[in-house]
Amino acid sequence: MKEKAVKTGKAFYFVVAALLFTCGCACGVSNRMGNVKVAMCQIFCLDGDRSGNFARIEHAIAAAKKARADIICFPETVILGWVNPDAHQRAYPIPGEDSDRLCRLAEKYRTHICVGLAEKDGQNLYDSVILIDDTGQILLKHRKINILTELMTPPYTPGSEVNAVQTRFGRIGLLICADTFLDDVLCRMAELKPDLVLVPYGWAAEEDKWPEHGKNLEKVVRKAAVKTSSVVVGTDVVGEITHGPWTGQTYGGQSVAVDKNGKTLAVAADRDADVKIIAVKLAPRPAAR
Repeated sequence: MKEKAVKTGKAFYFVVAALLFTCGCACGVSNRMGNVKVAMCQIFCLDGDRSGNFARIEHAIAAAKKARADIICFPETVILGWVNPDAHQRAYPIPGEDSDRLCRLAEKYRTHICVGLAEKDGQNLYDSVILIDDTGQILLKHRKINILTELMTPPYTPGSEVNAVQTRFGRIGLLICADTFLDDVLCRMAELKPDLVLVPYGWAAEEDKWPEHGKNLEKVVRKAAVKTSSVVVGTDVVGEITHGPWTGQTYGGQSVAVDKNGKTLAVAADRDADVKIIAVKLAPRPAAR
């Protein structure tokens, strides 16, 4: 009788475990109980160097994947560079050649990727960001709203929408750099109740303003995290602006992640390439109505 009871107990345990696993998969909840490893891939970006920038992107993906990252984040317009007017002629649509190549990398390394890139749509050029899943499918695209028109002629076309998408890690929203300056945009994101907001940055200033300028980035990301009540991961670039009125200004890195209470979780290197891994515990909320 005792042996039969033990066998029955084991059978019951496996049935319950199977049911819990099935329910978790059906609900789109990570089997890591909300623990997510996010990589801030703070890479060097050379304006116009598409092939070199792709090489640096893949090297960073490989390093982040080796560290078992679930979501790998890159900076703003990292394929051709920010406020590079050549992008009017060289950028592709989304989907298109650049985004397809990024999707293949996500599938190859079986990881989620968030990356900023220029997007051509007809005569319009957008400063965009996409979130790609580990099968190479684009889950979400955002077009930058606050585009700073004075920095490039002709300027980027502004986007208008603020969106988030449900994933197995929780609900993820996308914004870009100066979007996080605008209270209206942050309030719209907060209404979507994201668990995680991914923000590529091109955070630049004169050389003598660094490293102190990194503290300003941290303040901006902290405000966004508190306003949206979510973890915000801001991934900056390293390099130099080579076009327009801000020519010569330095991208100084110091990518930063902040939790919903305003606590800084991690800061990447000052003015150097870095792959910083943050272990984030998310508590997915019901989808916004």
